[in-house]
Amino acid sequence: MTDSEQVDLRLAEADDAPAMLEVIHQAFGARPAVDPPAAALSDTVDDVLTRLAAAPGVIAEVDGRMVGCLHTSLDGEVGGLHRVSVLPGQRTHGVASTMVRGAGEVLLELGAKRLELLCRKEFPQTCQWWQSHGFRVLRETPLGQILGIDLPARVEAATGEQMQELGRRLAGLLRAGDVVVASGDLGAGKTTLTQGIGAGLDVDGPVISPTFVLSRVHHNRGAGPDLVHVDAYRLGSEAELFDLDLDLTLPDAVTLVEWGAGLAEGLSDSVLQIDIRRSLDPDDETRVVYFFGTGERWQGVDLHQLEKE
Repeated sequence: MTDSEQVDLRLAEADDAPAMLEVIHQAFGARPAVDPPAAALSDTVDDVLTRLAAAPGVIAEVDGRMVGCLHTSLDGEVGGLHRVSVLPGQRTHGVASTMVRGAGEVLLELGAKRLELLCRKEFPQTCQWWQSHGFRVLRETPLGQILGIDLPARVEAATGEQMQELGRRLAGLLRAGDVVVASGDLGAGKTTLTQGIGAGLDVDGPVISPTFVLSRVHHNRGAGPDLVHVDAYRLGSEAELFDLDLDLTLPDAVTLVEWGAGLAEGLSDSVLQIDIRRSLDPDDETRVVYFFGTGERWQGVDLHQLEKE
């Protein structure tokens, strides 16, 4: 597999069980031996089928060839990841992280609000890898650590008015110094959401897309934070974003960057990521909005309260 090859995901079916078992055995068999041995090494096709009957499995393919798979479970609002397996030789191409994102979206649809998994104490580098992808240590077990990560909040907005109302609710969670990165296709509703945030913060207006001026400051009418609205669509690098001198306004404002994914994360150690997705039906105006906070600022903040109208 080369860096240019695409990893495709799909849900596992019963007929995939033998191939999944082979990937699991190859992946776990390539690891150093541990005591007690990894239970995955004694899995059978029937074990795989039993797990698939209980909860979805996720398969990663490259050019139609299975290169990774995992099992999930669901216990209330906690989704579990099990048998996360990538073929030897495929582990530096983002297969595992792509599968985990896909599994997270599937479990989110089923009502999960957090993902958890067991990381064996014999593999500290693996535990560090998970933590570098946003997982944190929740508790210790005799075999190792249970790591977890909060899943994004998911909110549907059927109209522009609902999108603005969602922005107003979000404003109640924001404070000075926050960095918000809004992603989505052209016309997805990023500016509409920002207008709601501006109304909730009570800043001066109008809040419109700063496409040509790149950055616009909306001052608060009261004692709350200002809103700095940035459009990074025409920016080609992180350096160009920093040339806007956002560091001068950052401490006293909520800084929202449209089209900022991959550019604006360096503005702060803690970022609220917003991903707005349009319906695949061109006649359906519904938007699905995902909210995911990274960094210490967003630990413990229940973004799922945004799901409640």
